[in-house]
Amino acid sequence: MATTMHAAVVEQFGKPLVLRELDIPSPGPGQILVKTEACGVCHTDLHAAHGDWPLKPILPFIPGHEAIGLVVAVGSGVTIVKKGDRVGVPWLYSACGHCEYCLTGWETVCAHAQFGGYTKNGGFAEYILADPNYVAHVPADLAARDAAAIICAGITTYKGIKETAAKPGEWIAISGAGGLGHLGIQYAKAMGLHVCAIDIDDGKLAHAKRIGADLVINASTGDPAAALKKETGGGAHGVLITAPSLTAFKQGVGMTRKRGTCVLVGLPPGEFPVPLFDVVANCITIRGSFVGTRQDMAEALAFAAEGKVRADIELQPLSAINQVLDRLEHGDVASRVVLEFASDSSEMTAVEHTAVTAAFPGNVTAGPGRDASAAAQLGYPDQALGTV
Repeated sequence: MATTMHAAVVEQFGKPLVLRELDIPSPGPGQILVKTEACGVCHTDLHAAHGDWPLKPILPFIPGHEAIGLVVAVGSGVTIVKKGDRVGVPWLYSACGHCEYCLTGWETVCAHAQFGGYTKNGGFAEYILADPNYVAHVPADLAARDAAAIICAGITTYKGIKETAAKPGEWIAISGAGGLGHLGIQYAKAMGLHVCAIDIDDGKLAHAKRIGADLVINASTGDPAAALKKETGGGAHGVLITAPSLTAFKQGVGMTRKRGTCVLVGLPPGEFPVPLFDVVANCITIRGSFVGTRQDMAEALAFAAEGKVRADIELQPLSAINQVLDRLEHGDVASRVVLEFASDSSEMTAVEHTAVTAAFPGNVTAGPGRDASAAAQLGYPDQALGTV
């Protein structure tokens, strides 16, 4: 096995990621090492790289929380996975397992939870350390590239739909028909719901119709809440806001039927006003939903393995990560981008190496034969890269 790996690293918030060659980490007790086959790119990666949120990652760090790969090494005491298993390393990297939230199946809000590609190094790297107790178990008939988006965008929308409590035959409105929304539409249809897709992009709305939406509304023309209420006889029983837009949040509350539930999963910075009289008088519930539990993960992957849900993906190499993030920031990604890794990173061709160095000029460090670890040579603290 190779001794070094390529990884895309955030060294400064708001700056392009830097491609580094680092030592491949070794799993300690209770850890596993995963050789990355594919890793999706998410808006959260963009927020992480920009340092947008109040709790910021510690620099430097490797983003990516949609990593799928094969277990190539296991630390002592690991029994739940074995070498050769295909697993996913998701946003919920680990949790304490003992608090009131973990004990009641809400480990996503554990105060001691760790997050992949944020508080722990993530999947924009050829190898990644993981906690075997929290990895996703990828069904045998689901390809790595197809599983990547499911372990973040898929589980997030699936859990969000569950949190609306909408029943088969009822209406759900999904605001944002892009990377998360197009998966939410498919999950909702598979769960027996009538679906209205809302977006400001006619192309995305046309695609929403193709994948099963019963009704589409362009939010940039007229009043989307009024249009939805007219078409559904009072509004949606459940509303899922995936768009990272404060305007979409405000509109979503207005789309909610009396006694309905509006679930927020998008994370735009800032705050939005709530029409308190309408919320109280109409008994509307507004609820946040944060990814999903390990059981939600298994269910979300099962839908995909059965062919009921499939992410629209665009494949890109790791060397294109900065272009991908720039496109994501400017709304130029139709669905989900997945970084696909070479089957054997130790055999990177001259052409591939040239592409990498061209994309990150001057930022690929020396290969094998160094005196110190990659992290130390780059001036990083020991805990920052290559270890957990």
